[in-house]
Amino acid sequence: MAAPAIAREPAAVPAIDSDWILSKLAHAGPTRTAFVEVRSSPLLKNPLRVSGEYRHPDADTLVREVRTPYQETTTIRGGTASIQRGTSTRTFSLSRAPQLATLQTSFGALLRGDRRELQSAFALDTSGAREKWKMVLTPRDAALARQVRDITLFGRGSELRCIATRLGQGAEVQRTLLP
Repeated sequence: MAAPAIAREPAAVPAIDSDWILSKLAHAGPTRTAFVEVRSSPLLKNPLRVSGEYRHPDADTLVREVRTPYQETTTIRGGTASIQRGTSTRTFSLSRAPQLATLQTSFGALLRGDRRELQSAFALDTSGAREKWKMVLTPRDAALARQVRDITLFGRGSELRCIATRLGQGAEVQRTLLP
């Protein structure tokens, strides 16, 4: 006579929350991350593919260096933003673009795993499992929300794999892949 089968409960899926995701994304010290952005527009026949590197050399600086299909370096530091293309550099105060200041502060909070600071600018909504998760950041500030409807982070385990930014002027989505 065969032994009766014992019913086993399925293994519990580890809970996912913003604290867990932020703890995995947190980095101490300088960071460098390659990126590929895919931008769609009704004005373009094909999506524009932009690649380069994000750098966060210190707590107060964020650098976005585009290498292809053009060369441009944007540096946000000390209340100013500088955009360099070739030999030309434009510098302006972040008081003229407070949304950039919010994004810089939030990016730093994300890299530090600082949920409280991130939540001061965005409502956080997490879903999924630790193997495949999603965190949606919805701006609290009305002026920023007019420009950016939300930012969705997609990841696997401790890796951030994609950032999808829905712009406020419609359904346009800008995807940033982090290889």
